[in-house]
Amino acid sequence: MIERVDSRPAFIYALETFLPDVVLSDHSLGQFDSHAALELLRAERPATPFIVVTGALTGSLTGAAIRAGAEDVVLKADLGSLVPSISTALAVRRPLQSLSKRQLEVLRMIAEGHRTRDIADRLGLGVKTVESHRYALMKRLNVGSVVSLVCYAVRVGLIPLDPGIRHADSTR
Repeated sequence: MIERVDSRPAFIYALETFLPDVVLSDHSLGQFDSHAALELLRAERPATPFIVVTGALTGSLTGAAIRAGAEDVVLKADLGSLVPSISTALAVRRPLQSLSKRQLEVLRMIAEGHRTRDIADRLGLGVKTVESHRYALMKRLNVGSVVSLVCYAVRVGLIPLDPGIRHADSTR
């Protein structure tokens, strides 16, 4: 099933009601572009892959989309690569679906470089609770170190590669 939207309000509504497994976005839709859609998606449904499908996208815009957390950029002239791109994106993000909202918050904060004590203070948790969340994250994501957690968070776009880009909920 698909749902097509072309405005910010329609996209927000679709995220809340349609609950997409993957989002395909044209790069530019007038007032609502792929960057704005990606920012909303990461704030509301961080486990959902985002793929930009466009007719023309320069190298710098492609890089910016990936750094902002897009899973892939597919040109309309090469739609044969869309199915493998979707399959890969879903497989990479599948482990995120088993995480609680709190675990996603802890993962994001770890990836942003916050220390355990800082995470505990900001979320109103005990240090041991944050450590328990970190352990559960490592187990569920099948990684053996905090560095691997950070790499995974970057890979799935929980934090942008470009430090100038801030997700809507990263200021909490």
